[in-house]
Amino acid sequence: MTADVQPLDRDDRHDPHLAAAQALAPDLRARADEIERGRRVPLDLVRAMASAGMFRMCVPHALGGGEITPLAMMRVLETLGEADGSAGWCAMIGCTSGLLSGYLDPDAAAEIYGDPSGIAGGVYAPSGKAVPTSGGYRVSGRWPFASGVEHCTWLMGGSVITENGAPRLLTSGAPDAPLMLFPARDVEIIDTWNVSGLRGTGSHDIAVRDLFVPAAHAVSLVRDRPRAGGALYVFPVFGLLAVGIAAVALGIARRAITELVEIAGGKRPTGSKRILAERATAQVQVSEAEALVRSGRAFLVEAVEAAWEAASATGAIDLATRAGVRLAATNATLAAAQAVDRMYNAGGGTSVYATSPLQRCFRDVHVVTQHLMVAPATYELTGRLLFGLATDAALL
Repeated sequence: MTADVQPLDRDDRHDPHLAAAQALAPDLRARADEIERGRRVPLDLVRAMASAGMFRMCVPHALGGGEITPLAMMRVLETLGEADGSAGWCAMIGCTSGLLSGYLDPDAAAEIYGDPSGIAGGVYAPSGKAVPTSGGYRVSGRWPFASGVEHCTWLMGGSVITENGAPRLLTSGAPDAPLMLFPARDVEIIDTWNVSGLRGTGSHDIAVRDLFVPAAHAVSLVRDRPRAGGALYVFPVFGLLAVGIAAVALGIARRAITELVEIAGGKRPTGSKRILAERATAQVQVSEAEALVRSGRAFLVEAVEAAWEAASATGAIDLATRAGVRLAATNATLAAAQAVDRMYNAGGGTSVYATSPLQRCFRDVHVVTQHLMVAPATYELTGRLLFGLATDAALL
């Protein structure tokens, strides 16, 4: 079945979410220290982001969401990530979590995603156990890395369905581990987020114990098909998540380049008669960083556009195109980290201070690179496909 065709705007610069992100950026930038100290995005900023639709960019129009194009989402998250990595990350988690609204029964989707002020989040990893019961499941589990948990209204956790003490298996032989969605009020938050970077994301552990979850609130991104008809819900979920992660990394890298350029115009390195900008080494480093960011971004845009054109025109995206999105997202993320490294090194002693935005960029981007969707192991997955080898592509 062909998806509802949506025009591909190669600019997407007129999307209202982007204008809102640009308007929010100065406040996020000014309060970066507060975000880091508090290990969360302050609630007034969260409310401003929610009012601007940042957390509902991937929710269908039918539920009052943005149903944004992937390229427009990417630009929004770059803008927020450049202002503050943690704020960009929280927006990314919230908006990509909204994709599940396109998979749920319409009544369940309205219950969970219909509130304009609602924010969803959670963890895909199958760290929970779901025991079937009348009308649903009894769910228990503990999940790490629940970003933005303190401002979420609904949360989710991957949970292995267990029958007679054994996991239920899919035809592939993998455990059946759908996401279980539950109200945030039913979740225990365990304060674990004492980390090097993205400190402001508040990515604590969450836990539930013997919690009833209605069957309508369970979604498998492996075996279920989307109910919403727009092209956004044809786009691969894991691919879109990877694009969002890469966008935040690119924003952080852009911030690092900007900071270094500002520093270099006035800093005179110890023992030097020339300002930093006049030194050949710094000139090479900033050029390399600029090339890394722009080339990584260009490949990502190319891959996203190809997938979006396929989703809009045919309602299907082939395996090679899906792999291209993941490869491009991983490449962009790692290129962004390399660019930040160059700017951190070029900054010299200035970079080591906790008050330096370059240090925060360095710490933040190296936490981004640890996410499974953009980790270097992705190259093994896409490499197998490029060689034509049999590959489990469930997470593409």
